[in-house]
Amino acid sequence: MDCLFCKIINREIPASIIHETDNILVFDDINPQAPIHKLIIPKEHISTLNDINEGHKILLGEMLLTASELAKKLGVSEPGYRTIFNCNKDAGQIVFHVHMHFLAGRTFNWPPG
Repeated sequence: MDCLFCKIINREIPASIIHETDNILVFDDINPQAPIHKLIIPKEHISTLNDINEGHKILLGEMLLTASELAKKLGVSEPGYRTIFNCNKDAGQIVFHVHMHFLAGRTFNWPPG
């Protein structure tokens, strides 16, 4: 498979990994959009959010819990942080392996722009 994130999971491409479980991997984004920008990815290759199913509930829950724990560990739970899933090209998905962006360390405007 020619998936960038699968190659990171398989240690074929280096990444700054900060957390790992049997199911997920967390590493620094190489093109950060905030002072803190991590990617939380499942180890299972799932191309987009459109490809998730009932069997992925626990996996997605683990990703969200990891974001909450990461916020506490990094000291950003109270000032705030943003989590984002992009689904498909028009939404900005570049790597077609489900991933959650974890962004913090600055004020975010809403709506984004």
